[in-house]
Amino acid sequence: MSPPIKVVIPARFGSSRLAGKPLLQLCGKPMFWHVFQRTVEAGVAPEDIVLATDDQRIYSEATRLEITCLMTAVDHASGTDRLNEVANKLNWINDTLVINVQGDEPLIPSQLIQQLINFTNERPHFDITTAVSPIQTTEDVTNPNIVKVAMGEHNRAVYFSRSAIPFNRDEPNCVDMIYRHIGIYAYSVKSLQQFCQYPESAIERMEKLEQLRALSNGLSIGATIVEEAPPHGIDTKQDYVNIKYLMES
Repeated sequence: MSPPIKVVIPARFGSSRLAGKPLLQLCGKPMFWHVFQRTVEAGVAPEDIVLATDDQRIYSEATRLEITCLMTAVDHASGTDRLNEVANKLNWINDTLVINVQGDEPLIPSQLIQQLINFTNERPHFDITTAVSPIQTTEDVTNPNIVKVAMGEHNRAVYFSRSAIPFNRDEPNCVDMIYRHIGIYAYSVKSLQQFCQYPESAIERMEKLEQLRALSNGLSIGATIVEEAPPHGIDTKQDYVNIKYLMES
Protein backbone atom coordinates (compact mmCIF):
# COMPACT_ATOMS: atom_id res chain seq x y z
CA MET A 1 0.00 0.00 0.00
CA SER A 2 1.40 3.39 -1.02
CA PRO A 3 1.98 6.01 1.70
CA PRO A 4 -0.23 9.11 1.92
CA ILE A 5 0.84 11.87 -0.49
CA LYS A 6 0.95 15.56 0.34
CA VAL A 7 2.25 18.44 -1.75
CA VAL A 8 3.66 21.62 -0.24
CA ILE A 9 4.15 24.70 -2.40
CA PRO A 10 6.49 27.18 -0.66
CA ALA A 11 5.45 30.74 -1.51
CA ARG A 12 7.72 33.21 0.25
CA PHE A 13 7.01 36.91 -0.30
CA GLY A 14 10.57 38.16 0.07
CA SER A 15 12.95 37.54 -2.82
CA SER A 16 16.22 39.34 -3.38
CA ARG A 17 15.61 39.50 -7.14
CA LEU A 18 11.80 39.74 -7.38
CA ALA A 19 9.91 40.59 -4.19
CA GLY A 20 6.29 39.47 -3.99
CA LYS A 21 6.57 37.16 -6.97
CA PRO A 22 3.97 34.58 -5.77
CA LEU A 23 1.33 37.30 -6.30
CA LEU A 24 2.43 38.26 -9.84
CA GLN A 25 -0.47 37.86 -12.25
CA LEU A 26 -0.51 35.37 -15.12
CA CYS A 27 -3.70 35.03 -17.15
CA GLY A 28 -5.59 36.83 -14.40
CA LYS A 29 -4.45 34.56 -11.57
CA PRO A 30 -1.47 34.75 -9.17
CA MET A 31 1.57 32.66 -10.00
CA PHE A 32 1.01 30.20 -7.13
CA TRP A 33 -2.49 29.37 -8.46
CA HIS A 34 -0.94 28.02 -11.66
CA VAL A 35 1.48 25.83 -9.68
CA PHE A 36 -1.50 24.54 -7.69
CA GLN A 37 -3.32 23.69 -10.94
CA ARG A 38 -0.34 21.76 -12.34
CA THR A 39 -0.31 19.71 -9.11
CA VAL A 40 -4.03 18.95 -9.34
CA GLU A 41 -3.51 17.91 -12.97
CA ALA A 42 -0.88 15.45 -11.70
CA GLY A 43 -3.64 13.64 -9.82
CA VAL A 44 -3.12 15.07 -6.33
CA ALA A 45 -6.35 15.87 -4.50
CA PRO A 46 -6.78 19.60 -3.78
CA GLU A 47 -7.19 18.90 -0.05
CA ASP A 48 -3.73 17.28 -0.04
CA ILE A 49 -2.01 20.42 -1.38
CA VAL A 50 -0.81 23.11 1.02
CA LEU A 51 0.54 26.53 0.12
CA ALA A 52 3.16 27.51 2.72
CA THR A 53 3.75 31.23 3.02
CA ASP A 54 5.17 33.83 5.37
CA ASP A 55 2.99 36.73 4.22
CA GLN A 56 -0.58 37.71 5.03
CA ARG A 57 -1.20 39.03 1.51
CA ILE A 58 -0.41 35.66 -0.05
CA TYR A 59 -2.43 33.88 2.65
CA SER A 60 -5.47 36.08 2.01
CA GLU A 61 -5.31 35.59 -1.76
CA ALA A 62 -4.93 31.81 -1.41
CA THR A 63 -7.91 31.70 0.94
CA ARG A 64 -9.98 33.72 -1.53
CA LEU A 65 -9.08 31.17 -4.25
CA GLU A 66 -9.97 28.29 -1.90
CA ILE A 67 -6.43 26.93 -1.71
CA THR A 68 -5.38 25.52 1.65
CA CYS A 69 -2.69 27.84 3.02
CA LEU A 70 -0.58 27.78 6.16
CA MET A 71 1.31 30.68 7.67
CA THR A 72 4.91 29.72 8.42
CA ALA A 73 7.89 31.45 9.99
CA VAL A 74 9.56 34.36 8.19
CA ASP A 75 13.10 33.36 9.10
CA HIS A 76 13.41 29.90 7.51
CA ALA A 77 16.80 29.37 5.89
CA SER A 78 15.28 27.27 3.09
CA GLY A 79 12.11 25.95 1.55
CA THR A 80 12.88 22.57 3.11
CA ASP A 81 12.64 24.05 6.60
CA ARG A 82 9.28 25.55 5.60
CA LEU A 83 8.11 22.11 4.47
CA ASN A 84 9.18 20.60 7.77
CA GLU A 85 7.22 23.22 9.71
CA VAL A 86 4.10 22.37 7.68
CA ALA A 87 4.52 18.63 8.28
CA ASN A 88 4.95 19.19 12.02
CA LYS A 89 2.05 21.62 12.35
CA LEU A 90 -0.31 19.30 10.49
CA ASN A 91 0.90 16.20 12.34
CA TRP A 92 1.62 14.18 9.22
CA ILE A 93 2.74 10.65 10.05
CA ASN A 94 6.34 9.53 9.44
CA ASP A 95 5.76 7.64 6.20
CA THR A 96 3.74 10.43 4.55
CA LEU A 97 5.29 11.34 1.21
CA VAL A 98 5.83 15.10 0.98
CA ILE A 99 6.44 16.60 -2.47
CA ASN A 100 8.09 20.02 -2.63
CA VAL A 101 6.83 21.81 -5.75
CA GLN A 102 8.45 25.22 -6.16
CA GLY A 103 5.97 28.10 -6.07
CA ASP A 104 7.74 30.01 -8.87
CA GLU A 105 7.32 27.38 -11.60
CA PRO A 106 3.87 27.96 -13.12
CA LEU A 107 4.73 25.87 -16.18
CA ILE A 108 6.05 22.80 -14.38
CA PRO A 109 4.63 19.80 -16.28
CA SER A 110 2.05 17.81 -14.33
CA GLN A 111 3.58 14.68 -15.88
CA LEU A 112 6.86 15.47 -14.11
CA ILE A 113 5.13 15.67 -10.73
CA GLN A 114 3.35 12.38 -11.37
CA GLN A 115 6.57 10.72 -12.57
CA LEU A 116 8.36 11.72 -9.37
CA ILE A 117 5.50 10.38 -7.23
CA ASN A 118 5.55 7.04 -9.07
CA PHE A 119 9.35 6.81 -8.92
CA THR A 120 9.36 7.51 -5.18
CA ASN A 121 6.68 4.92 -4.46
CA GLU A 122 8.62 2.32 -6.46
CA ARG A 123 11.93 3.04 -4.68
CA PRO A 124 11.20 3.56 -0.98
CA HIS A 125 14.83 2.77 -0.08
CA PHE A 126 15.87 6.32 -1.06
CA ASP A 127 15.65 8.94 1.70
CA ILE A 128 15.00 11.75 -0.81
CA THR A 129 14.06 11.71 -4.47
CA THR A 130 14.32 14.33 -7.18
CA ALA A 131 14.48 14.65 -10.97
CA VAL A 132 17.17 15.22 -13.61
CA SER A 133 17.30 15.62 -17.38
CA PRO A 134 20.15 15.09 -19.88
CA ILE A 135 22.23 18.15 -20.74
CA GLN A 136 22.58 18.73 -24.48
CA THR A 137 25.18 21.51 -24.86
CA THR A 138 28.64 22.33 -23.56
CA GLU A 139 27.36 25.85 -22.78
CA ASP A 140 24.96 24.39 -20.24
CA VAL A 141 27.70 22.18 -18.82
CA THR A 142 29.91 25.18 -18.08
CA ASN A 143 27.09 27.44 -16.83
CA PRO A 144 27.39 27.62 -13.01
CA ASN A 145 23.71 28.56 -12.72
CA ILE A 146 22.76 25.13 -14.07
CA VAL A 147 23.28 22.50 -11.39
CA LYS A 148 24.83 19.28 -12.66
CA VAL A 149 24.28 15.81 -11.17
CA ALA A 150 26.63 12.84 -11.26
CA MET A 151 24.47 9.73 -11.46
CA GLY A 152 25.66 6.41 -10.03
CA GLU A 153 24.05 3.02 -10.41
CA HIS A 154 20.33 2.31 -10.13
CA ASN A 155 19.22 5.97 -10.27
CA ARG A 156 21.35 7.04 -7.31
CA ALA A 157 22.51 10.67 -7.33
CA VAL A 158 26.16 10.66 -6.25
CA TYR A 159 26.96 14.39 -6.25
CA PHE A 160 25.55 17.78 -7.26
CA SER A 161 27.73 20.63 -8.46
CA ARG A 162 27.80 23.89 -10.35
CA SER A 163 30.90 22.55 -12.11
CA ALA A 164 31.03 20.12 -15.02
CA ILE A 165 30.48 16.65 -13.53
CA PRO A 166 31.24 13.95 -14.36
CA PHE A 167 34.23 15.05 -16.42
CA ASN A 168 35.12 12.86 -19.40
CA ARG A 169 38.91 12.77 -19.37
CA ASP A 170 39.28 11.19 -22.81
CA GLU A 171 36.60 13.33 -24.52
CA PRO A 172 36.42 16.64 -22.61
CA ASN A 173 33.67 18.06 -24.88
CA CYS A 174 31.42 15.04 -24.55
CA VAL A 175 28.12 15.73 -22.73
CA ASP A 176 27.05 12.11 -22.37
CA MET A 177 26.04 11.15 -18.81
CA ILE A 178 25.85 14.79 -17.69
CA TYR A 179 22.51 15.68 -16.16
CA ARG A 180 20.81 18.89 -15.14
CA HIS A 181 19.09 18.96 -11.75
CA ILE A 182 15.39 19.82 -11.70
CA GLY A 183 14.42 21.43 -8.40
CA ILE A 184 11.54 19.23 -7.28
CA TYR A 185 11.90 16.92 -4.27
CA ALA A 186 10.04 14.18 -2.44
CA TYR A 187 10.71 13.14 1.16
CA SER A 188 9.08 11.01 3.77
CA VAL A 189 8.21 13.08 6.84
CA LYS A 190 10.85 11.05 8.71
CA SER A 191 13.59 11.95 6.17
CA LEU A 192 12.43 15.56 6.10
CA GLN A 193 12.75 15.88 9.88
CA GLN A 194 16.12 14.16 9.83
CA PHE A 195 17.44 16.49 7.12
CA CYS A 196 16.32 19.60 9.00
CA GLN A 197 18.21 18.52 12.12
CA TYR A 198 21.56 18.77 10.33
CA PRO A 199 23.52 22.04 10.30
CA GLU A 200 24.77 23.51 7.05
CA SER A 201 27.58 21.34 5.69
CA ALA A 202 30.95 22.56 4.42
CA ILE A 203 30.40 21.60 0.77
CA GLU A 204 26.85 22.95 0.90
CA ARG A 205 28.31 26.28 1.98
CA MET A 206 30.85 26.22 -0.87
CA GLU A 207 28.50 25.22 -3.69
CA LYS A 208 25.39 26.93 -2.24
CA LEU A 209 23.44 23.72 -2.86
CA GLU A 210 21.23 22.52 -0.03
CA GLN A 211 20.99 18.93 -1.27
CA LEU A 212 24.69 18.47 -0.48
CA ARG A 213 23.76 18.63 3.21
CA ALA A 214 21.83 15.39 2.75
CA LEU A 215 24.69 13.62 0.95
CA SER A 216 27.24 14.93 3.47
CA ASN A 217 25.32 13.27 6.28
CA GLY A 218 24.71 9.93 4.57
CA LEU A 219 21.16 10.39 3.31
CA SER A 220 20.56 8.79 -0.08
CA ILE A 221 19.09 10.68 -3.02
CA GLY A 222 17.43 8.94 -5.94
CA ALA A 223 16.72 10.73 -9.22
CA THR A 224 14.21 9.95 -11.93
CA ILE A 225 15.29 10.92 -15.44
CA VAL A 226 13.04 13.02 -17.68
CA GLU A 227 13.95 13.57 -21.30
CA GLU A 228 13.43 17.34 -21.31
CA ALA A 229 13.94 19.91 -18.59
CA PRO A 230 10.79 21.88 -17.73
CA PRO A 231 10.58 25.59 -18.63
CA HIS A 232 12.69 27.86 -16.45
CA GLY A 233 10.99 29.17 -13.31
CA ILE A 234 10.53 32.84 -12.46
CA ASP A 235 13.52 34.34 -10.63
CA THR A 236 13.76 37.78 -12.20
CA LYS A 237 11.48 40.40 -13.73
CA GLN A 238 12.65 39.35 -17.19
CA ASP A 239 11.72 35.73 -16.42
CA TYR A 240 8.25 36.97 -15.50
CA VAL A 241 7.93 39.00 -18.70
CA ASN A 242 9.02 35.97 -20.77
CA ILE A 243 6.64 33.50 -19.14
CA LYS A 244 3.77 36.00 -19.11
CA TYR A 245 4.20 36.45 -22.85
CA LEU A 246 4.39 32.69 -23.38
CA MET A 247 1.24 31.99 -21.33
CA GLU A 248 -0.87 34.89 -22.57
CA SER A 249 0.03 34.99 -26.25
